[in-house]
Amino acid sequence: MEDLKVTASGYDFKPARAAMQRYVDNNLLSGISWAVMSGRDLIDVDCVGFADKEAQTPLRTDHIFRVFSNTKLVTSCAALLLMEEGKLGLDDPIEKYIPQLGNRQVLRPGATSLDDTEPAKNPITIRQLLSHSSGLSYGFFDPGTVIFKALDERGVHNPLTTLAQMVDVLADLPLIYQPGTSWEYSLAIDVVARLVEVISGQSFDAFIKARIFDPLGMVDTGFFVPEKDHGRLVPLYNGADLMEPMKPGLTRADNYPFPGAYLRPIARLNGGGGLVSTMPDMVALIRSLLPGGRTLLKPETLTQMMTNQLPDGQWIRFALLGEQPGRAFGLSGGLIVKPSPYDHPDASGELYWGGIGGTQWWISPKRNMAGVMMAQRHMSFTHPFSFEFKRLAYEAVKQGGARAVA
Repeated sequence: MEDLKVTASGYDFKPARAAMQRYVDNNLLSGISWAVMSGRDLIDVDCVGFADKEAQTPLRTDHIFRVFSNTKLVTSCAALLLMEEGKLGLDDPIEKYIPQLGNRQVLRPGATSLDDTEPAKNPITIRQLLSHSSGLSYGFFDPGTVIFKALDERGVHNPLTTLAQMVDVLADLPLIYQPGTSWEYSLAIDVVARLVEVISGQSFDAFIKARIFDPLGMVDTGFFVPEKDHGRLVPLYNGADLMEPMKPGLTRADNYPFPGAYLRPIARLNGGGGLVSTMPDMVALIRSLLPGGRTLLKPETLTQMMTNQLPDGQWIRFALLGEQPGRAFGLSGGLIVKPSPYDHPDASGELYWGGIGGTQWWISPKRNMAGVMMAQRHMSFTHPFSFEFKRLAYEAVKQGGARAVA
């Protein structure tokens, strides 16, 4: 297990701690923990609030979180490990390995039925899967659309089905845009998880345990929590109003995304969002992607991870948030090309992503810093607390570096 001992001094995180305590005091978060690194040195590790608000259990760094879409970083790393071994190429068509995903049909703009399609002009590539530019969709971010209805009716998210069965469902459905021409958050990373299985000949959980978790000492990361550790799993909470994120109020969401989730093994090894993890494990993973020591991937691979994969002027978009100008996508997460007013000015070039429950990681080559935040509030990947904490963390690193130079 990764040691979370702070190894560098001179950084003032009191403003960040006070800000996060306000979110707890105002009933906007049950609790939040974080770890921030300058280079590979931990410069702050802390927890505020509660793991379990009702039981008043103080949050600790060994508590287990549903990390949801932080899982995508693990899945992307798994595919890139196979790339380094020459077992796949980023521009390989996916049908080279999963034949049923070839010969795609694409919904025409404004299509009102699954039959209103045209042939795909190009095959889906692995690069497009990793960068969410393949034409696939999640569906649930665009409720009411043709593809949302189709994916829902055919049970593509059914946790009792395997990755192979999920791919069979996707094989019969059209894409929502021509591969490589747009960006849509999607099931693509679950397809990548199936790709890892096909190429490696192992189940996805076995591969990532052998190649990522065990080498990095990530002892508490997996697709379910062993019974002996159920007491360490932090409850998930809903906010009072999705459209008013600063409205006080939290209610437990113990049965999300389904009753008993994460408490027992299930068939779906969800490479896009199925893992649980802890702060020490997430720090171990992020640290393994930073220069200055042994890394999980080769330096040239890490450079590719942090390089924009989208055409110039194309930005990520979510249905409720719209397009996010200045935010592009690499091979494992979002890229801040131009910091927004909500970001710290030093965030340019940052690679980041997070989960729907409020866990998040980021790596900033410009400022030579990285961090992990762990919270459990549903639909809070873009909640104000995460932006505020990161701004204050950047400022602490900037001021600490200035003091060190002086």
